[in-house]
Amino acid sequence: MSDPTPLQMLIELAQDELDGAAQRLGRAQRERNDVEAQLNALIQYRNEYYTRFTTSAQLGMAAGNMRNFQAFIDTLDAAIEQQRRQLTNATARVEAAKPEWQKQKQKLGSYEVLQARGDAVEARKSARREQRDADEFGARILRMRTGNA
Repeated sequence: MSDPTPLQMLIELAQDELDGAAQRLGRAQRERNDVEAQLNALIQYRNEYYTRFTTSAQLGMAAGNMRNFQAFIDTLDAAIEQQRRQLTNATARVEAAKPEWQKQKQKLGSYEVLQARGDAVEARKSARREQRDADEFGARILRMRTGNA
């Protein structure tokens, strides 16, 4: 196998960089999805807990129990707010990773276009060489026939 050309080496490096950027973007998206799922679970739990609280309060509840319920709801609200901040940060990390991935994808695409152009130039040169060789062979055959006749 022949040694890779400098352009092929650049393409391989660009592909590696694109793969790395894609992995970082994927990781950031998974982390964001996890944070969002945790937020949704907290909100659902808070809503269910609040429904139990209001039902119990309507049926009559001791003041101490009411304070405990309210304190726990306040704790859940604080956790939800913290999770929302984490979701904002995770979304920002995803948005920060996207341009790097796009840049690497564009870079690889540019190198691939250059390689395709080079391959097309080489194919045209090869076709011209083959045509020239065929013309020379035909001319030789013609000279041999006219020389022998």
